[in-house]
Amino acid sequence: MKIFVDTAKIEEIRKVKEWGILDGVTTNPTLLSQTGKPWKEAALEILREIPDKPVSLEVIATDAEGMIKEARELAKMGPNVVIKIPFTTEGLKAIRVLTEEGIKTNVTLVFSPLQALVAGKLGATYVSPFLGRVDDIGYDGMLVTEEIVHIYEVYGIETEIIAASIRHVDHVRRCAHLGVDIATIPFKVIEQMLKHPLTDIGLSKFLEDAKKAGIQIL
Repeated sequence: MKIFVDTAKIEEIRKVKEWGILDGVTTNPTLLSQTGKPWKEAALEILREIPDKPVSLEVIATDAEGMIKEARELAKMGPNVVIKIPFTTEGLKAIRVLTEEGIKTNVTLVFSPLQALVAGKLGATYVSPFLGRVDDIGYDGMLVTEEIVHIYEVYGIETEIIAASIRHVDHVRRCAHLGVDIATIPFKVIEQMLKHPLTDIGLSKFLEDAKKAGIQIL
């Protein structure tokens, strides 16, 4: 499973990159606003940091014509730009045109298997079901994701599934178990994935015993 970091903060992106597990980045207007920088400056900084990995940038227009125009401009910012398009009827029109033009798309705000099916039929590069937000309304976001994985396998849909709105490490674990293509994960959850109390206890014990044995760092 590929790991994307769901952030626009360059320091978080650099840390995950240094750990060697960064496969891409997803952003949205909210995340870009949290950087304290003009959105374009923040986006270009990310694109320069990881020029060989996909970076999702979101349109803010709500009509198809506006989305297409905005997407074309965003795509000029770098060859690794992926355009986030909301799942609306206007968004569907835009996805069809952008797919025909070879512009990569990430269909966002997806909450059902049928929405994901439609996105796949349109040839979207990625589809992003929002697990956590589905959980928030009393349904099971993981069940929705499982159904999307199954539908895509049955019909051979090549659109990659990005599990989004991940809230905790168990979301990540269950996505990996399902065979989800990608999980886009907040930085704090990635940090939690790397930690385990037994690792800390074990390391402390090894260092203590090494000291007793007179073993020194070379």
